[in-house]
Amino acid sequence: MDKEAIISKLEDVHRELLSWLKHQEDQKWEKGPQGKWTTGQHALHLLQSIKTLNKALSYPKFMLNFKFGKSNREVRDYDTIIARYHERLKESQGTTFGPSKNMNIPKLKDKKYYIDRLQIQNRKLQYKTKKWTNSQLDSYVLPHPLMGKMPVREIIMWTAYHVEHHTNTLQIDY
Repeated sequence: MDKEAIISKLEDVHRELLSWLKHQEDQKWEKGPQGKWTTGQHALHLLQSIKTLNKALSYPKFMLNFKFGKSNREVRDYDTIIARYHERLKESQGTTFGPSKNMNIPKLKDKKYYIDRLQIQNRKLQYKTKKWTNSQLDSYVLPHPLMGKMPVREIIMWTAYHVEHHTNTLQIDY
């Protein structure tokens, strides 16, 4: 997937998520199905994920190379990344990673803040994606807690899918 298609996908999936969040009944923000995250926790999880990626993309490339190395394989296509993600999700049996492990439930009074922050972080990711060359997107790698090291292009494509995945969950179950 080329940069323009990735940026377009990021814009489309975030537009759908943000619209859904804005129009969901307020009383459902702090509630979710039994044993599942609340709507607010889904929003917080996605915000944590994209903020972490944006922070990583802000580091000097020599530091990324020093810390994580360079890619030693061809970039996978979008469908292959998504299939691999679903395999890893199944293998992990619902394990939650990183800061999303013990999330607080965001308060309804903070709903607009989370929606605004998601929109801002999405714009930052689109901007950062534009600034990276195709060669850089394909050669530098970042760690993903479930999928291992991935070329930056793949992790940005995965991020678009991640938003879509959570939006679908919210639309179906909430």
